[in-house]
Amino acid sequence: MQRQIIQTAHAPKAIGTYSQAVRVGDTVYVSGQIPLDPASGQLVSGDIEAEIRRVLDNLGAIAQAAGGSLANVVKLNVFLTDLAHFPKVNEIMATYFSEPYPARAAVGVAALPRGARVEMECVLSLA
Repeated sequence: MQRQIIQTAHAPKAIGTYSQAVRVGDTVYVSGQIPLDPASGQLVSGDIEAEIRRVLDNLGAIAQAAGGSLANVVKLNVFLTDLAHFPKVNEIMATYFSEPYPARAAVGVAALPRGARVEMECVLSLA
């Protein structure tokens, strides 16, 4: 199967040697997104809620560029530098996703790029 690189200006540019997403057939693999503002390239400052929403907005923009939406997410991985923020992730996810919810993992990590407190990556099925 042929790979298609997905890229949009509505999500932050890659800050390393990776693509925003790669589509293979009907599956889209979206790279980890931290709360970077796509216009400025700067980390969103403020409370954790603003950071989580920015990450989900970035994922949504990439999903849209791939021809889907967050409704197509079948797997979501969440990385947090403080698992005390996990209830807030659940609360906010309920405003971005509806049942049936995607499969999900949440992992506590020591650090994330650029000092972010949250990062998420996902897999979409466009079938």
